[in-house]
Amino acid sequence: MTRNAEAALLAAASVVASMGVALVNFAYGQGFDAQVALTFLVFAVSFGSIHMALRRWAPEGNPYLFPIAAFLTAIGFTEIYRLDPELASIQRWSLLLAAAVTVAVLVMLRDEGVIMLRRYRYLFLAGAVLLLLLPLLPESWPLHGAEVNGSRLWVRLDLPIGARSLSFQPGEVAKVLLVIFMASYLADRHLAMSTTGRRLGPIRLPEPRQLGPIIIAAGASFAVLVYQRDLGASLLLFVLFVSMVYAATGKASYLVTGLLFIAGGGFVAYQQFDHVQRRVFAWLHPFDDFADAGYQVVQGLFAMGSGSLTGSGLGLGRPDLIPAASTDFIFASVAEEMGFAGSIAVIAAFALMAAAGFGIAIRSRDVFRKFLAFGLTIVLAFQAGLILAGVLRLFPVTGITLPFMSYGGSSLLANMVLVALLVRASHGERT
Repeated sequence: MTRNAEAALLAAASVVASMGVALVNFAYGQGFDAQVALTFLVFAVSFGSIHMALRRWAPEGNPYLFPIAAFLTAIGFTEIYRLDPELASIQRWSLLLAAAVTVAVLVMLRDEGVIMLRRYRYLFLAGAVLLLLLPLLPESWPLHGAEVNGSRLWVRLDLPIGARSLSFQPGEVAKVLLVIFMASYLADRHLAMSTTGRRLGPIRLPEPRQLGPIIIAAGASFAVLVYQRDLGASLLLFVLFVSMVYAATGKASYLVTGLLFIAGGGFVAYQQFDHVQRRVFAWLHPFDDFADAGYQVVQGLFAMGSGSLTGSGLGLGRPDLIPAASTDFIFASVAEEMGFAGSIAVIAAFALMAAAGFGIAIRSRDVFRKFLAFGLTIVLAFQAGLILAGVLRLFPVTGITLPFMSYGGSSLLANMVLVALLVRASHGERT
């Protein structure tokens, strides 16, 4: 696909977002208004600026990733606008900010590409740990942490915007920085980790000096997240560390050990945290406590069931009955108003994005670009799969956001930068 085709698809995504807003207005007895025009303008400016940056600084990069991201963002924004126009207004500003940061990243990488990130791995690690620590700031400070649904993972700044405070989730950015650290470290040590080691009975373990920095980084990250009771992000980062070490060494023992740690950690978390017990109970027996613990899960199931094949239509369903419909359960909102067809389109879009990301990793000859593309794709795919599994009742709800679709500026910014790094990595291989 050419860059011209990419531009056409990005323009089409802008039309999808604006027409989605118009359909919601029609459902409420209104019509075309400033919200429709403003939505088209924001999407066109945001993705148009990214497209021009790609033409200038990554012309050989993968042309499929940003059109898919734009499509998912348009679908998510439409549902956010349908649920709460005020949240949609904030999301528009978040999209503009995410686009500006994405362009800035492409400018920064214009000469050496992603290879320049390899030199600053410990700086990225320190930045990730610092970001993870931010939610622990005392509430008496202007910039302070905030606890939401039993997890302390938000940072709020006391500068009110209307009736809301300015808040962000630093862990979303931290995950990208941790991928860069892991890719850089493993690019230097993967041969030693896969060929040398010590035997403990039938098990061969790597030298402590090889795996030590990874264990320290993982331990520090997990300790902070467990203290904050952000178990969804803890699981995401643990899968990231295990999968990247496996990709670097090819040893299945890391996968087996990782699964055992996940099972053990899940059992301990269930014993120690009340909100984890509630989520597991809501997953296994949602109808036994419909009015309390199982209310969100059951309302999501009712919404998806009532959507049928083609959905109730934008603005004609009742996704507002689902708690956290614009964040954790936005997929259920899409399934109700856009039906099974819309749900399959969203799942297919994530699958295509994951396939494109893994394709970049497979084709990369430089080991750092290979590990970077693999890690970024794992983060994106596993995060999407985890929240989709929670909504579909295949797994307990974890409270993390659905990339590109859920309300949240920090999530949108981090995932746009993630896609930009993937595109720039693919450009580096082509050139």
